[in-house]
Amino acid sequence: MARRVVTKKLGEVLLERGVITPQQLEEALAYQRTHGGLLGQVLTQLGFATEEEIALALTAQYGFPYLPLENYELDDGMVRLIPERVARQYCVIPIDRVGNSLTVSMADPSNIQAIEDIEMLTSCVIQAFISTPSDILKALERSYKHHTNDKP
Repeated sequence: MARRVVTKKLGEVLLERGVITPQQLEEALAYQRTHGGLLGQVLTQLGFATEEEIALALTAQYGFPYLPLENYELDDGMVRLIPERVARQYCVIPIDRVGNSLTVSMADPSNIQAIEDIEMLTSCVIQAFISTPSDILKALERSYKHHTNDKP
């Protein structure tokens, strides 16, 4: 997978887009230093930005396309390429596969460890899209609930 060169931090992108104020960014960074977590998650927890605003800023930051999953029809066979535990851990869902290229949608495409783990698990080259964490979790619920009774 082509690694993207990121020149701006998420906070800078959100400031430029007028999503948050410098004061909100400072407050979120202070909260993050104390409590941990990803900046995007902290900003949504504090009510300073919506998940969609964060996803669109990540799109601008990394150049990955944004994919709203709400009305996206997922292929159940495709979803099973990644074990549910791994999909939930990394907040990622498989979308499409062509040859050894697997398209996934993730909440955090900057997570190189997640991408490398999924590449090893699937023997595919990963192409990433960005979706909101809520969209991905809802899609995982829809997709994996069909398979809970599949076990012998």
